[in-house]
Parts: sequence; C-alpha cells; structure tokens
Amino acid sequence: MPDQKIQEFAKGHEKFRSVKFKQNESRFNSLYEDGQDPKALFIGCSDSRVMPAMITDSKPGDLFIIRNIGNFVAPYQPNDNYHATASAIEYAISVLGLTDIIVCGHSDCGAIAALYKDIPKTDENIHTIKWLELGEAPKKVAMMSENKNDKEKLLRYTEKVSVIFQLENLLTYPAVKRRVDEGKVFLHGWYYDMQSGIIECYDDEAYEFRPLAQEAKDILGKKKDKR
Repeated sequence: MPDQKIQEFAKGHEKFRSVKFKQNESRFNSLYEDGQDPKALFIGCSDSRVMPAMITDSKPGDLFIIRNIGNFVAPYQPNDNYHATASAIEYAISVLGLTDIIVCGHSDCGAIAALYKDIPKTDENIHTIKWLELGEAPKKVAMMSENKNDKEKLLRYTEKVSVIFQLENLLTYPAVKRRVDEGKVFLHGWYYDMQSGIIECYDDEAYEFRPLAQEAKDILGKKKDKR
C-alpha cells in the first residue's frame, strides 16, 4: 500500500534525525553555513540499486551527483532548450570549479538492456525512447565484437562501451574540453559490478577496465616516480 511505504520513509527519516543527524550535526551545520565544496561530479544511473555515496563510502557534501536513465551524457547543444544533465555539468565545472568528473555505469543496466528490445513509441514513453538513442552508438560497437552471440556478455560489454562514449560526449562541452586540455579537469570512466561490489576504472592507455583499487595504486606510484 502507498500509505505504508510513506510511513516507512517517515520512520526512516525520524531515525536519521535522531541518530545520524545528531552524530554528524557539526558536519551538516558546516555544509549549511559554508556552502558545498564537493570533491567530484558523479554521473550515474537512476537505478535504485546503485547508491553513489554508499559504493564510494562518501560523506555528505563529497559528491555532486547527476543521475539519469543509463548514466548517459547527451552531446553539447548550443540552444536554449531545457537540458537537465547539461546544466548540471556546466554548474559543476563553471560554478563549483570541480576538477574530476566520474561517469559510472553498472551491471544489469535496464537502459542498456532496452537497446536490444523493440519498444513501441507512444505518448507515454516518447522522452525515454528519445533518450535511449544515446546508447545506439555503443550498441553498434558491441554488436561488432565477439560477444554478439552471447546475450549476457553482450550486455555487460555494451554497458562498459557506453561509459567510454559518455566520456567522449563530455568533451563536446566547451567548459569541460577547455579545462581538460589545460590539465585542470580529469575524466574517469567507472563500471560498478553489482554482484561482486567491485568498481572498475577505464584505462585509456591500455584500453581496458581495471579494478579501481589497482588503478589508484598505479596513479599514486606514478606521482611518486615524478618526484
């Protein structure tokens, strides 16, 4: 029943106020008084099973989060239409001055699975069908791979290829492209496996996804070598 679900949320809120908020009251007060200063822009899927703060063990104020169907990034369009994802990207870079952008895909993604289904277009899903067009290019690449005859492998591969395409789309934004070229903004492609809980990071030099923990160690090692 709808009322029962809302009651569950209300109980959860009371628990938050009486326990978690009290335990972190100084942190929340600081965020309110000083304003936000997040560490990174996180572009993730709307899938309710993927919780950015939880999978990164982040605290309130650490992540500036954009969530949409399929963690897609539409290419930059210089017009005055309503662009929710685009406006959030511009705000994160141009106003908040963030230096890191993470695009995080995940396993068992409904948006990617929908690319391989024949979904009739109606007035009730017109925007969803249009949005899914952003996954057509990754789908074409995946269909040319050796995974095309294995449905599960094809879906997992498409999910990862899609992350790479979204990183490319980010570079169509003038604010992002200029800062990337200047070495002031860094793009990261992540893939979260829900079964294992492991996050993989795209290595654009090796053209492969590697465990995030290993990638972080390698980056730290490179920094030490430069010293």
